[in-house]
Amino acid sequence: MNKNKRVSIVIPVYNEEERLGACLHAIAAQTVEPFEVIVVDNNSTDNTAAVARLYPFVAVLQEKRQGVVYARTTGFNAASGDIIGRIDADTVLAPDWVESLEQIFSDKGVDAVSGAITYHDLPNRQLFGKVELFFRSRIAKKMGDEVFLYGANMAIRKSAWRKARPHLCNAGGMHEDFDLAIHAEEAGAHVVFDKSLRADVSLRRFDTNIRDFWQYALLNPRTYKLHGRKSQRAMYTVIFLVLAFYWALKIMHRGYDTETGRFSWQKVFASTVPRVNPATFVD
Repeated sequence: MNKNKRVSIVIPVYNEEERLGACLHAIAAQTVEPFEVIVVDNNSTDNTAAVARLYPFVAVLQEKRQGVVYARTTGFNAASGDIIGRIDADTVLAPDWVESLEQIFSDKGVDAVSGAITYHDLPNRQLFGKVELFFRSRIAKKMGDEVFLYGANMAIRKSAWRKARPHLCNAGGMHEDFDLAIHAEEAGAHVVFDKSLRADVSLRRFDTNIRDFWQYALLNPRTYKLHGRKSQRAMYTVIFLVLAFYWALKIMHRGYDTETGRFSWQKVFASTVPRVNPATFVD
């Protein structure tokens, strides 16, 4: 990759061999090359690390402490760029993602940013992307100075990361990206939402039973509550709205074939292996 660029991209991974290739392919197709790409393997038992090593521009690190919070921190500490981009293995970046980051951070008043998302494994994704953007924008506006960071599509200045790092909570039962946003803001960082920073992600978080999904969703307000923040109230409306459409979204996700772009009831009832919740899988 071109070493004249300022953006490092960090991807924490755990058993992501099926998703990681598309993620890295999208990085390779960026209009502006990132400074470096770091994949942090968090004890994968499949071929995740082997997939990452197929891409010459990727540096693969190992993090033995189990939990995305540890993998995230290892990657951020190793990053050499001025801007540390963070995505997930199921993230497929827009071609201008790095270019957009450089433009956003040309404003010296911005220290961290999250962007807009669409879902690449859901029919009518553009429509759902607009709905997602509407609610995400409203939440960001309502939260004011306590804007969240979304780990599948975010970036932070290295200087802001270093200031927030000593205060971060290395624990399960909360969202580590929200925790980072809270402590970065407490350290004086200006966290923003910018819809020009675009990425596709998976709706696979719905591919679990409703009890587990409910517990996952409650981590949103719980993270802010544990930090004594008023922003927890902004999350409840969205949680109940998402839960109201839980079954419809789960069925659409499970039945959608990304290769053909068609819906199949056969896929809806096919057996799948439940995904480990990275927010709670911590030693």
